[in-house]
Amino acid sequence: MRARDLAVGYESVSLDSDATDAARLMAEHRLPALLVLDGQGEPRAILPASQMVKVLVPAYVIEDPTLAAVVDEKHADRLCQALAGRTVGDCLSSRSVAPPIAAPDDTALEVAALMAQVRSPLVAVVDKAKDGRHLLGVITASHLLHELLGVSGKLDPTS
Repeated sequence: MRARDLAVGYESVSLDSDATDAARLMAEHRLPALLVLDGQGEPRAILPASQMVKVLVPAYVIEDPTLAAVVDEKHADRLCQALAGRTVGDCLSSRSVAPPIAAPDDTALEVAALMAQVRSPLVAVVDKAKDGRHLLGVITASHLLHELLGVSGKLDPTS
């Protein structure tokens, strides 16, 4: 099985997308991360849902988690206001790196090795052509596991 066969359409955002809209997209579709594209539509970064949650938590609580117990529910309900006026680019970690990219002809094992090496919940599948790079789709860790287990016959407990 090749990466082109495993790739599926996946929600993506741009660096300039509204952070609240991106968080809402993650929540509504229960996505582990979003693929962030640059102005040319090429993969630029992966924004994990955990990073969006981190943006919501005040820095003083991250430094001292025991302070979370003293924040009342009224204030906790306002956490999402931290996204107001921010872009997806603002929410990316300063240590964010380019997303893992697989070639269309990469095998499922090559994709799995790449995903494991960089500990990413998804891999972009990109075709390099003379006119530039074209995003074919994304392979998520859960989809890859599903396909690998299905191919090996281990997904069906009766087999």
